[in-house]
Amino acid sequence: MKKIAVLTSGGDAPGMNAAIRAVVRRGIFKQLEVVGIKHGYQGLMEGDYIPLSLGSVGDIIHRGGTILQTARCEAFKTEDGQKQGLSRLKENGIDGLVVIGGDGSFNGALKLAKMGFPTVGIPGTIDNDIACTDYTIGFDTAVNTVIEAIDKIRDTATSHERTYVIEVMGRQAGNIALWSGLAGGAESILIPETEADMDDIISRLLQGQKRGKKHSIIIVAEGVATGNKIGEIIRERTGFETRVTVLGHIQRGGTPSAFDRVLGSRMGATAVDFLVEGKTGVMVAVQNNQMVAVPLEEAVSRPHSLPLSLYELAHSLSI
Repeated sequence: MKKIAVLTSGGDAPGMNAAIRAVVRRGIFKQLEVVGIKHGYQGLMEGDYIPLSLGSVGDIIHRGGTILQTARCEAFKTEDGQKQGLSRLKENGIDGLVVIGGDGSFNGALKLAKMGFPTVGIPGTIDNDIACTDYTIGFDTAVNTVIEAIDKIRDTATSHERTYVIEVMGRQAGNIALWSGLAGGAESILIPETEADMDDIISRLLQGQKRGKKHSIIIVAEGVATGNKIGEIIRERTGFETRVTVLGHIQRGGTPSAFDRVLGSRMGATAVDFLVEGKTGVMVAVQNNQMVAVPLEEAVSRPHSLPLSLYELAHSLSI
């Protein structure tokens, strides 16, 4: 192992730059040459490679997004695309690859590993929806972004005595909604993992009004319904003045939290260690605060499980 490459693929997540920095500096520390691949698998296929040095990753640990840019690439899902990518890697003398991204990115990494190319994945997605790891890069920052918005919206909700519905990201996973809802003291949380009980939500709102409650916050993951739809139902069934806020892509950007900077640094360095040790077709996972190797095949085939105990806790505390 003399020369390795790193790429980011899929949706960006705060902390990816910390991981890139760690891959580069750990690689150089271990006497490796490190190359960055721009624009994900598209760049891998097209040969969009750039050398990375100690200086090139200076002052990036605090920046959101990814300095390598990212993209989704349909062509790489084909056998021809994968062969083209593998050929490009070999043409550039690359001996190992680190892929930072989510499950779609890991499927591509797994294909390369099965073709015999040393590949290690790093879970980077704000949804925290990758199996076999306690946390993914970007999740903590995204939750804190939502919490900041909830706190500000609550000030207005209190002042105007309104009900606010806040729509957050999460098409198939409700982690952002659940964690931010619990931390933000939301009255109700709607997530894809449980069936939305509008009767219960309406009942809680009406009970709150009877005991003198002047405002409420409802968090809904986009995979359940649009915030506007939930707001419309609440208005129709309660008559309450209801406002809707859709946070959208503001949840993806921003300065990464200290947790995500440390997580990205640990995962990036560990990925290099795994390649040097000869491990391939694995993902760097954090389990019980320890960095472990999990087969990529297991990570992409097993469904992500959300801790429903947190949902039950939030439900019991929001009475």
